[in-house]
This record gives sequence, structure tokens and C-alpha cells, in this order.
Amino acid sequence: MAYLAPIHRPSSVRHALKIRFLSPDEDSLVVAKANRLEIYSLSQDGLVLSHTRTLYGKVTMLERLQFAQSPTEHLFVGTDRYMYFTLFWDPESQQLCTQKTYVDQADKASRDSQTQDRCHVDPSRQYMMLQLYDGIITILPLLSKGKKKKSSEPFSLGDPVPARIPEFFVRSSGFLYPREDANVHPKIAILYTDDRDSVCLCYKGLDYSPGGAGDPGSANLGTLTARDDLELGASHIVPVPAPAYGLLVLAETSITYFDDLSGESLTEPLRDPTIFVAWAPIDVQRWLLADDFGQLFLLMVMLEGSEVKGWKLDIIGTTSRATTLVYLGNGLAFVGSHQGDSQVIRIQEKKIQILQNLANIAPILDFTIMDMGNRSGEAHSNEYSSGQARIVTGSGAFGDGSLRSIRSGVGIEEQGLLGDMENILELHSLSSYGEDSQANIIAATFAEETRIFQFSADGEVEEKEEFMGLLLTEGSLYISNIPSNRLLQVTRSQVRITDIESAMLTAEWSAQDMGTITVASANRNHLVISTGGTEALALDLAKDLQITAERVFPEDGQIACIHVPSVCAGICIAGFWQSTSVTIMNVDSLETIQRVVMSEDVAAVPRSLVLTQLIPKESPTLLIAMANGEVVTFSMDTTSFALGARKATILGTQGATFKTLPRGNGLFGVFAICEHSSLIYGSEGRMVYAAVTAEQASCVCPFDAEAYSGAVAIATPSDLRITLVDTERTTHVHTLKVNETVRRIAYSRQLKAFGVGTIHRELQDGCEVIESHLKLNDEVMFKELDTFALYKDELIESCIRADLRDRSGKLTERFVIGTAYMDHQGDGEVRGRILVFAVGQERKLKLINKLSVRGACRALGVVDGNIVAALVKTVVIYSVDGPDLTKLATYRTSTAPIALAISGNEIAVGDLMKSVSVVSYARPTHTGGAHTLTEIARHFETAWATAVAYVDDHTWLESDAEGNLMVLKQNVGGITSDDRRILHTISEMRLGEMVNKIQRVEVEESSSAVVLPRAFMGTVDGSVYLFALIAPSKQDLLMRLQQAIGSRVQSPGNVPFNTYRAFHNSIRESEEPYRFVDGELIEKFLDCPSSLQESICEEVGLQADVEELRAMVEELRRIH
Repeated sequence: MAYLAPIHRPSSVRHALKIRFLSPDEDSLVVAKANRLEIYSLSQDGLVLSHTRTLYGKVTMLERLQFAQSPTEHLFVGTDRYMYFTLFWDPESQQLCTQKTYVDQADKASRDSQTQDRCHVDPSRQYMMLQLYDGIITILPLLSKGKKKKSSEPFSLGDPVPARIPEFFVRSSGFLYPREDANVHPKIAILYTDDRDSVCLCYKGLDYSPGGAGDPGSANLGTLTARDDLELGASHIVPVPAPAYGLLVLAETSITYFDDLSGESLTEPLRDPTIFVAWAPIDVQRWLLADDFGQLFLLMVMLEGSEVKGWKLDIIGTTSRATTLVYLGNGLAFVGSHQGDSQVIRIQEKKIQILQNLANIAPILDFTIMDMGNRSGEAHSNEYSSGQARIVTGSGAFGDGSLRSIRSGVGIEEQGLLGDMENILELHSLSSYGEDSQANIIAATFAEETRIFQFSADGEVEEKEEFMGLLLTEGSLYISNIPSNRLLQVTRSQVRITDIESAMLTAEWSAQDMGTITVASANRNHLVISTGGTEALALDLAKDLQITAERVFPEDGQIACIHVPSVCAGICIAGFWQSTSVTIMNVDSLETIQRVVMSEDVAAVPRSLVLTQLIPKESPTLLIAMANGEVVTFSMDTTSFALGARKATILGTQGATFKTLPRGNGLFGVFAICEHSSLIYGSEGRMVYAAVTAEQASCVCPFDAEAYSGAVAIATPSDLRITLVDTERTTHVHTLKVNETVRRIAYSRQLKAFGVGTIHRELQDGCEVIESHLKLNDEVMFKELDTFALYKDELIESCIRADLRDRSGKLTERFVIGTAYMDHQGDGEVRGRILVFAVGQERKLKLINKLSVRGACRALGVVDGNIVAALVKTVVIYSVDGPDLTKLATYRTSTAPIALAISGNEIAVGDLMKSVSVVSYARPTHTGGAHTLTEIARHFETAWATAVAYVDDHTWLESDAEGNLMVLKQNVGGITSDDRRILHTISEMRLGEMVNKIQRVEVEESSSAVVLPRAFMGTVDGSVYLFALIAPSKQDLLMRLQQAIGSRVQSPGNVPFNTYRAFHNSIRESEEPYRFVDGELIEKFLDCPSSLQESICEEVGLQADVEELRAMVEELRRIH
């Protein structure tokens, strides 16, 4: 059984809409990214994300609707499964709500639209038009409430009414603006290609008749006028409002104005030919236009009264290649892009200013995994986390092409380095101006000394030999500012309070014969220390270190850690070695309030404690770090100090050390320092563990200085640095602009370099010129080290790093690429080449082997030190024989092989139309024998494969062009040879995005893991997913849990989960996913109210309590 979870959510923007959605007085921007809606508020500096929500379907249409009974506009959403629904914003719950439940418009008898799904609203707000199928326009009336309601005040969407049209291949369409003096039916303009490949324009009048009870009514679209003399490159219809009316047709070499009433037209040529891809209105005379090359234009129609006399087109700047344009008002515009970063721009006189970039890694054409981290040791399921992996993608296309380094986790940005300092034991931040002032001092504790670093307002640092009476000749266990402008210092021998202004010692307490002070903790009023390991003392800071209580703990053994919290006054908390217990005590008397034994395992000793406010409006959280790497958390009642909601998590193999970091609004995050440090924080009502990108951190402290606002000081075993730490986990994307399509990418760990196959496009004298290169890039900064140019009009199709066997039989590392010539290129039967490159010590590419082949080389692999090449209709094995490549064996596929996955001597071949077949490579068994490729298994179904990967013994993961995933397993235990040749589908589901690449990952398995990571997947929409196999003992539990959550948790539009994730292609359609678990749905369990969680737990049939199930889901969430 299979498990799927998102690492990087889709970032491609194909649809966007300005709408008064969150408030009747403010505009918002709604952006659709595959199956996610993001709602942004507008500001003069750009966009601010207000809300995001996952939908059960990929968004293909967005429109805004205004209903009379609603103060805000409603959002119309259409999906790729031919469903539509309407949403509105509930200001009380601050959530998206469904106004109209989904309506299914799927029609198996009709042909899907060959261009794109479209929806338009009549300017008079009486009708909506949908184009989902060729030859059919669906009309939805916007109904009024009651007969007396004016037609200009629509109330709801009526039932859909289909109307047939003879125009099939529609390029563009839209409602025309109604003329004020014309009382006619709404008019629709359609730009289409007829059966003679002529580009035509026609006008249709909509005649809608409402039906009676149970009758949806009828709609007729009669052709009013038509013409077939348009330019072949015509692509878009732009309706023109009053006073001119009519429409504009955008073409590659001209722009034409058509008067729909008189039939007259006005055509003017473009200065330079181009391909328009998007447009957006600014006002009644001006539009923004975007072309395929990233140019942004301002189009103005020249009017004399209401008559169009011409138009003016100016290039105002260059942006990402736009997929959608939205004019936001006040000179701001949104450029939504599928193949580059989306942008917010400000339009100025004949130029633009880019205000904001929204990162986009779509489309992911290829990716490689640089490293998987090196976590070791036995742990729970989160011993592996996708945050450990660094993924480098080839993203974007042409001018927007780039390399993107992706890592998920809590990011750290270095602000300054204080220098090399080894063996720092503890860090403390202080202020020389008092308790409530910004920090300007870092106190670094060493074994035998304390060092003080003072920072000026401009960031200059000075080490102080003496500082305000502090004892610097000993290491400090604790230093902090306390009320009345004083400093508290605890060393192993004494406690000191000094005055900041006079630098005089005002109070002192010495351990003397009581032994060494081992641990200490304080808040604003109390200090608790342990002497000799078994005795605890409470000291009053307001009374010059007067001892208020003493207690010896012979029954519990030595004290391991102490914490005096600030959030719950009146208590302190201690952890003990021998008893492995945690005791909550009254801070004034040290009397026990509650005692909890943490574990029967003597190695599970509490080593660090912190009680803090992680989640707003919830009880404080007590975190306990155990010596075995486990972190145990409790919620604490602030009145009775009772502990509840125990949870346990494995962070590593050694005990963590906690340090709180402020997040604002009285909330804190907890930095857990261990071999793989993590940040623990509250988000969406639950606790989140996120990997931190800092390596080898030994201690930290907050350092909110004037020069380093919100900074954190981090000490490593070798230095001390000032950093900015993210307050929560995000996906960190480092970008190298290549300005070419990064078609293929391969990584060499030995060379510490990437082999990058690129395609460059530019216009020369109005013609596209295509060039392709193999580049060698450094792994650190992606710096280009060398490049190799292919022939003119030769494109790179595949690129791998390979260990190839040379004449001596030794394996040598090489880069291998496969190419294809464009349609009009090639000499005779030569249609591509295979090139083998070596990289010398000077880090330059050297071509050592080349072979011309009869077909495009779509994919490459390596088996037994030989090259595996996927050519048109054939898979071929080549050996490297000196400067030549020698053919060893061939296998003929059904149509065209486009993907390879190799495990041992087995090769899985992804076929363009016929799914997957598995062939076995065998070397000759005797002298003079032949190398062979023998088919041993096949998936006997039609599937347009896009990628395939080996994920387990005799098991492969396949993706198809229609957004489905299939796990195929060979029936090696079959009775007959025919049975053993069948690849059975053991899991399948609809992802909804087309996968371009599946990369297997090798992760050390844990016996306690819930799921076993097996592969990463990169999609056209910029998503990265983790694919895993579910441990046999958890399969039934997760399947029942998915069913229970899916039936209870509603999505916008109330679309059923099973319908959304059910396998669907042009051949067959399932009713639900088969043995496939959606991790994103499983994680919604954490967002459910407690009562709903209990109900789900009862249906699942889990014998344990809700907390156990919640802990398992949280572990699954931390994996990615």
C-alpha cells in the first residue's frame, strides 16, 4: 500500500481574479495554484497572504459573482473534473464557505475541449457561459429572487442549460458589452478555426427561455454574422466597453477592431510580430497585454467620440511569461505565471517597477537529489524527514528557466560572525540599560571563564575585560537582567547580583561547604539552584538572595535539570536522574505539587525542561527532553498545575537542550539543540516540529539588538555567529537564473558539480532561433564551469551521470546525454545523437564518445556499466568501446519509450501509450554468445506514461499524462508463465497533476516507522511529493482513518474525497482511490475539534486513546 504527502505545494499560477471577497470595501486577489486557492489582501507594497485552502480538484476556471443578498462578491470555481461550485467568505469564522454545492457537468459522450475550459459572465450579470466540451456552450442563468426583483440584482445560479454550436476548435470567446440603446439578447463573440483551417469570427445571440418546475429551461445560440478573413495567428478576443463597443482581435502581426453592429473593421499591423498570451483591462480605452517572450505592452484605443480611429501599442517592460494578468488598480498589476515567478508590478510612464516576486518552481522538468542528510540511529518514523534532503530542480522555460535548490525547514540567515571560539557551553543575552531595554550584550560561557561581547547601535562589537561587576574568571551557569536595573549571575561556586548603573555587587550567596552548584534557573522574582546534585534551594531575588526554602531529594536521586517558568508564577519544575521523574513544586516552599515518572527505562532521564506558551488561547506546554532523544510534552492547567495530553516524539539519539525564542504576542518557539536541531512552535492550534537548517549548533540565545532586530546568537563547536531564524517551517528556494530552459539535470557527488542540459530561444529578424547546450555547474553557487554547444536545431532530451565500464573493465564516471534533431533537421535516417563526456581535473567537459542514432534519445540509464538508451520504438544497450559505442542488445517497445527505471539487471520501460513493461538484461553465458534483453513482465493496460521508478522488490511506481499514479507489482509467484508476466495494479489514485520525474530515494528503514519513504516526484505545476510505502502493520489503520476523515471533513464545494482521488483516465474511471493513502487528508485529523477526533477514533476502531492516534499523525506530518 502507498502513501503520498506534499513537500512543496504547487506554485504555478494559471488563474487569478480581483474580487471584493473578504470585505465589501476592499479588493482582494484570488490566485489558483493547481488544487489550492490563495487569497491575498492588497497594499501599496504588494500582496499579503490572508488565507489559503486546498480544494478537491484542480482549478480550471475562476469568476466573480455578485448576489443581491450578499455584501461581498462570491467566487465561482470550476475544476478539471467538470464540477463547479460557488464560495463566499464568512467574516465570523474567517473561513471559506460553500454557497452552492458542486454541480457535476461531466459528459462521457462529449469530446473534451481541445483548447481550454472557459467561463464568462455577461456584463449585464444575467448569464454565465461555460465552455467545457467542443461544440457545446453551457448557459447558467443568474436568477433573481422573486418576480418583482430587478434583473440587475441576481440572487443565485440557475440550472445549467447546454446549447450546441457548430464551431468546434474555439480559440477565444466572450460576451460583448450591450449597447445602451439596443434592447437585444446578449451577444457572444467566438474566434475559431473551421474545417479548412481558416480563422473565423462569428457573433451569436443568446435566446434563453426559463423552464417550469423541474425543467432547467432552454438556450439557443443563433449565428448573427460571421467572417472568415482573419489572420491565421489570431488568438484572443478583447471585448470593448462603451463608448466604442465592439471587440479587438489580437493576432501575431496585427490588431483588428471590429464593430459588431456595422460589421466594419480597422486593422493596423504590429511593429514587430509577437504571440500574445494574456490581457487585462485597465479602463475603457486601455489594456495590458503580455506576449510569449515576457514583454508587457500597454494598448490604448484612440477615439473620436465613440468612433475608433486607431490604437497605440507601447512596450513598457519585461516580466515573467504571463499566464494571466490582473489589473489591481492605482497603477498596480499582477502577472501570474506558469513558467516563471509571479510578480506584482507598478506601471509607470513607459516602464514598470517590479514590487514583489512570488517564487514559482513550475514546471519541474527534471530534478536531482544532492543529499539525504545523515541521520543515524534507531528512532520513530521521523528519523527521516524531507527537510534533510536537498533537491535541485530544473524549473521554468526559456527566459524564465532556472535552477532551484529546495530544502524544507526552519531557515537561518547569517548576519555576522564574531570569530573562532571553541567549546562554548552556554550563551546569554543581556542589556546594559536594564530589563526592559533591547539586548546589546552576549555573555559566552566557557569551562573556566565567561566572555562579554558588547554591541553598538550600528553593529560594532567589542569584547569587555570587565563588565558591571560580573565575575568573568569562572564559567556562568546562568546570567540575566532582573528588575530594578540589576544583573543576576550564577557560577558553580556562588550567586551574585550587581547593580547596572554603579557596577557594584549588591548581594552575594556562596555555596561554601554545600557543594558545587550544578544547575540553576530563574524568573523575574525567584532563583532555584541545586547544590551537590541532591539539594535544591529557592532564593528570593527581591530580598537580596534570601533563602526561602531548602529541600534534599534522597528518594529521587540527583537533580538533572531545573526550570523556573515565567508563564506560571509560583512553581518550579525539576527532573531527576535515578527516578527518571519530573516534579512540579511550589517555588516558595519547594513542596511537591505533582510528580510524574517519565519512564521505566533508566536511560530515559529528563535532561532539559521548559514551560512556555506555544499555542495562543491554550494552556502552557511543558516540554521535557529525555536523554534517549525523546521529547515528551504535556499541557498544564494554570490553576491546579495538573498535567495532561501527554505526547512523545523522537528527535534524535541524544538528549536535546531547550531554549525559548520569542515569536511575538506572548508566544514562544522552542529551539531544541541536538544532532539534528529542531524548532518547536504552535501553528493552527497544534504543536509543530520543524528541522532547522543550522548544523552543529551547540547553544543558542535570543539577541534582539538594535543593530540585529529579532536576531538569535548561535554557537557551534568552532565559532559564534549572529543569525536570523525563521519563526516557522517554510520551503527555502535558492534560485540561479539561467534564462534558458533547464531540460535535464544530473548531479555528480564526486565532481561536486551538475551536468545541466539547456535550451535557449531568441528572436532574430522575427524568427525563433533555438540552441541547446550541456553546461557544467558548480554545486555550491551553481557557477558555470564549462559549456558544450550542440548542433544548430539539435535539442537535448536526456542527461545522466553514469559509471561506465571502459576497455579494462574499470568503472569510470561520465556524463551522458541523448539528443534529438528538430523535425526539419537530420541527415537521412540520423535523428539524434548519444554523447559521452569526461570531466578533467580542470573541471572542463571533454567529448570522448559520440554516436548518431535513428531516433530521438528520450531517456538514458546504466546497467552493468553499459548505456541503456530509449530511442523511438526501441530500447538499446550500448557498451563503451574506446571512442565508439557498440550495440549489445535491443528490445522493441509498443510505441515510443520515454522513461527508464533500472534495478540490478531489470529495466522498467515507460511507454508513451502502453504503460510499463519490464525487461531483463543478460550477459552472454559462453564465448561468442549474445547479450539479450528479454521481456519478463508487462502492464496490460493503456496508460500514457510520463515517469516510472523502482520502489520495492518487483514493484514500480508509474505516473501518466492524465494525472494518475499507479503502483505495479510483478506476480512472481504466479502458477503459469503468463501469470508471472503480469504487472498487477496494487495501488492507484488520481494526483491531479502531471508528474515529469520520479526519483527513487534510499533511506535507512526503522522497524517502528509507519511509512517507508521510497521516492520524490516533481510535477508540471511545481509540486514536489514524497511517495512512501506503508508498513504492513499500519496499512489497515491508515486506510480506515482515511475513510473516516474523508467522510467527515468537507472541502469547499462539498466535493467528495473519494471522487476527487479516484483513478480517472480516458479508458476507465474508478469510484475511489485503491490502496492509496493521501497524507494531506490524514493530517487534517490534527485540525479537527476534539469531539470529531473522538468520533473518528471510534470509527477507526482504535483501542488506544485519541492522543495515540494524534501522535502518529503528527509523526507522519514531520516526515515531510
